Amino acid sequence: MAAACSSSSSPSTEEEITLKVKWSGKDYTVRVCADDTVGELKRRICESTNVLPIRQKLLYPKLASKLNDDSLLLSQLPINLNNSSIKFTMIGTTEEDLIVDPVESPEILDDFELPQEEAVDIKDMQVNKLKLSRRINHFKVEIQNPCRQGKKLLVLDIDYTLFDHRSTAENPLQLMRPYLHEFLTAVYAEYDIMIWSATSMKWINLKMSQLGVLDNPNYKITALLDHLAMITVQTASRGVFDCKPLGLIWAQFPEFYSASNTIMFDDLRRNFVMNPQNGLTIRPFRKAHANRDSDQELVKLTQYLLAIAELDDLSHLDHNKWESFSEDTGKRRRHR
Repeated sequence: MAAACSSSSSPSTEEEITLKVKWSGKDYTVRVCADDTVGELKRRICESTNVLPIRQKLLYPKLASKLNDDSLLLSQLPINLNNSSIKFTMIGTTEEDLIVDPVESPEILDDFELPQEEAVDIKDMQVNKLKLSRRINHFKVEIQNPCRQGKKLLVLDIDYTLFDHRSTAENPLQLMRPYLHEFLTAVYAEYDIMIWSATSMKWINLKMSQLGVLDNPNYKITALLDHLAMITVQTASRGVFDCKPLGLIWAQFPEFYSASNTIMFDDLRRNFVMNPQNGLTIRPFRKAHANRDSDQELVKLTQYLLAIAELDDLSHLDHNKWESFSEDTGKRRRHR
């Protein structure tokens, strides 16, 4: 049955639409809403074809330029989306068939901080809540190691958080953020750990395997999430962009995780715009060869995570002030 998808009065945005896409001689059907973006359409196509959105080129008569704009809402396309005869053509190649280096997510140089009132509005906007609801229904988080009762949840980005993905090196370990394994080992005592990257699952597995994260005897990774778990949100001042909604995890594991026991690290604050109270903006780890001897970020964050693990509810913390919290906690312990 078609699900409600928008509070708009326009019939074209209220229900799911079935679109046809032809790729490699085969027809596929995808379900979207008119308030979804072209980028979201590509994400749905990826679910059916395994062609990453960044590898896709969509074609339709007289719409080629518009279909290149991933931020464009489908409702803004000058076609009748309810017309069953409409069929897009997709040109693209799966990663398995490419004899090139894996695709990297585009570098975002202008991360922004939304005004406080707008940040609150974004997570409460009905259209964004419905996007999250659809993602919960379409994406299943695959558990790699069991969730542990009574543990808090730490969600970690990869690029520039755990790994310098732009520098080059003979060995990927040279690009790993300093103290990564010590950090994960220490926090695993109090937190289940999930990895969430805006790249593909194949390359998340590759990167984490190369760094020795997936088979480390001292800690376990509960789950891996990729770009397919993200949603596109609409904002008044910044248009549309992708983010990582923690509500997806909470909805699928309500007996273990919630807003009160979850924290996410990412170098892009926009990624937790649906959950601003749960996000901590980590300093990006760039230019690994120059900075790996001086980068202490994970050492300091270990202290912070272990300090707040004693609290029953993390949702009241201001993670923007995590460094001062760690310093105050350290002083209190030294004066006991």
